Amino acid sequence: MASEFKLNSIRDNKGANQKAKLLGRGIGSGLGKTSGRGGKGQTARSGVSLNGFEGGQTPIYRRLPKRGFVNFGRAKLYELDFFKISRILKKGLVKEGEAINRELLVKIRYMPAAADGISLIANGEIDVAVNVCVTRSSAKAKEMLEKAGGTLVLE
Repeated sequence: MASEFKLNSIRDNKGANQKAKLLGRGIGSGLGKTSGRGGKGQTARSGVSLNGFEGGQTPIYRRLPKRGFVNFGRAKLYELDFFKISRILKKGLVKEGEAINRELLVKIRYMPAAADGISLIANGEIDVAVNVCVTRSSAKAKEMLEKAGGTLVLE
């Protein structure tokens, strides 16, 4: 054996141990006197959380009126337009007669799997007959798709 294993030769990996930060050991240490806590008072004590505290005055988040509403139950829809459909067709990701639906768009990584559905919007132009299965569609998008000879199926 090249290096014999002995108890007096056991060492930690380099950098495994760090020296503890010594507080209150004089001005030269950089952490003397107040030990890095600044001056006296409430913020020098432990357990202080002053976010939004305005010295006893009614804080701004209580002075201002509540506004708006966030609908947590809103469906997260992926917007599919005719630009994206034509890009999918040009790349050959859809076979002839195959419908463009949620499963296909997730499989070819065009839409996130976390999206709840698809919304077809009338952005761009379409001149190829294609079958599209979506959650909802604008009236103009439906009209444009049917004019091109495609079909729209609402899930």
